[in-house]
Amino acid sequence: MTIALDSWAVLRLLEGSEPAASRVQDLLGEQQPVMSWINLGEVFYVVSRDLSMAEGEQVLRDLRPLLRLDLPTEQRVLEAARIKAEYPMAYADAFAAATALAHDATLWTGDPELLLEDAPWSYEDLRDANRR
Repeated sequence: MTIALDSWAVLRLLEGSEPAASRVQDLLGEQQPVMSWINLGEVFYVVSRDLSMAEGEQVLRDLRPLLRLDLPTEQRVLEAARIKAEYPMAYADAFAAATALAHDATLWTGDPELLLEDAPWSYEDLRDANRR
């Protein structure tokens, strides 16, 4: 099964917030999930803003070899825009959803904007400690 990560999942990993952190850590030890460069950029700016630019750059260096990074194409940009137009969410979240759809992947997240019953993408809620 292909798994996609959004920035919510990676930020919980970096914070050590359970149950998401250990699930994402285990995943990274088993396979290379896909992630949009847009979402990795979001991780970078959050870490840089909250800690320091040097910390943000270190996080990028650490994460890059662990992820299959998806550089958005024109098609992906337009798919994210369609998702954003249809669902109330941040534009970066729409890239996570569009990336999951493009790779036929299950999106691992805990972001309520992406946990939508009628969503065309599949997801797993990382806030649920009972899921394994």
